[in-house]
Amino acid sequence: MTGMVYLVGAGPGDYRLVTLKAVECLQKADVVVYDRLADPRILQWAPETAERIYVGKASSHHTMRQGDINQLLVDKAKEGKTVVRLKGGDPYVFGRGGEEAILLDANDVPFEEVPGITSAIAVPAYAGIPVTHRAVATSFAVITGHEDPTKGESNMRWDKLATGVDTLIFLMGIANLPHITAELMKNGRAADTPAAVIRWGTKPEQRVLETTVGTAVADVQKAGLKPPAIFIVGDVCKLRPQLRWFDRMSQRPLFGRQVLVTRARAQASRLTQKLENLGAAVQEVPAIRFAAPDDNYAAVDAAIARLNDYHWLIFTSVNGVEQFFQRLSKVGKDTRALGYARVAAIGKSTANALLTHGIKADLVPAEYRAEGILEAFKGQLPPHAKILLPRAQEAREVLPEGLRAAGATVDVVPVYKTVTAEADGEALATALRSGELDLVTFTSSSTVKNLIQILGSAEPLQHTKTACIGPVTAETAKSLGVEVDIVAEEYTIDGLVEAIRKTL
Repeated sequence: MTGMVYLVGAGPGDYRLVTLKAVECLQKADVVVYDRLADPRILQWAPETAERIYVGKASSHHTMRQGDINQLLVDKAKEGKTVVRLKGGDPYVFGRGGEEAILLDANDVPFEEVPGITSAIAVPAYAGIPVTHRAVATSFAVITGHEDPTKGESNMRWDKLATGVDTLIFLMGIANLPHITAELMKNGRAADTPAAVIRWGTKPEQRVLETTVGTAVADVQKAGLKPPAIFIVGDVCKLRPQLRWFDRMSQRPLFGRQVLVTRARAQASRLTQKLENLGAAVQEVPAIRFAAPDDNYAAVDAAIARLNDYHWLIFTSVNGVEQFFQRLSKVGKDTRALGYARVAAIGKSTANALLTHGIKADLVPAEYRAEGILEAFKGQLPPHAKILLPRAQEAREVLPEGLRAAGATVDVVPVYKTVTAEADGEALATALRSGELDLVTFTSSSTVKNLIQILGSAEPLQHTKTACIGPVTAETAKSLGVEVDIVAEEYTIDGLVEAIRKTL
């Protein structure tokens, strides 16, 4: 049975500009074929089991030739798989989506084109340049910055383009800028026509060079601008001083800072969003992922079968809450099965996770770690108390040992374990050593251990600052040779973000 191919536009750069339809397609994908200009974070919506194939294209350097990409889509679909071809911008705006679709049609492979927000309009908008504006520009043209070199003869009607359209937007035009500007001026466009070059538009690292047609080549060379960038020509560029809304966001405290988030992919978005709201450019490289414990849930399932025996349930993390209640549902039970047991949560986030299951924590210690909950439990435990502690397979023994010392019987049951996620350790180590990253965040001891495993050693981390969610994570980092620069006073994501905001 032949599968289905979705030609999906990933938008202009900012991963949040992807469409709902694109997300829906990714969620059901068996295979995702993606390119360089599609933000890797968009891949978070694809199932973990989906095959991910990178076919990125940089200027003058192709990981896979277009003909091979076309055939790859056909081959994967012929295997009966649902394939998402994820392309930067819109698939049909110089994205070669039409070529892919034609081969799919020729091979009787069903396909659907899912439009994306094109960089031709979105990137100028983020730079404060509308492509049309009343009394300034009533027309615009989107033009490729480099034609197919195999055509032999150019199809560019420079005599018509140069003066026949108000706003000209050249995509992927940096390499050919001398030719483009020369043709415009030769065919009547004034050398003093306002222009702009915009690199990495819509992303935190966006850079805008204001110039003119006549000076663009020299200005770009002086500024050292490289692809990917667009070149926009027209009087609308003069509106930028009034409309440069994205530039004004540079007043945010973390604007321009490059921050690495190492949480598990399923949990990274909240930290990423908060950092981005403060202006940071965030790179997600999940150091961990969650997996079933070694006993395949045998211990927690046995504990769930005798929940009425417990006086207290103690949850130490959001993930512990989610995994426990998934198992509770798996065996056909809900929160009523907790009976008269009281519930404690370490931290506001864990308490909030319980609320989503209809449970208000009876106890939330002031200090969000094991030592804090031991202090809070003084005077709370009945004689011969029985306590259930669902948590990660790998965790400190401070809490259960302390509770046992107080006379309680404690059943520690693993509901998940953390394992090292897949990542390009060599590329990440290079980025750290080169100073590309201003900060690395750690939200647990396992993120520290596993990132070091990905990198091969702690040495690359000596070239950047690090921030830890609390003293336990910080102690782990230090024990592994990582210098810690920031430790949150409140051991939560909000506390970590606030500590970063104050320090960087």
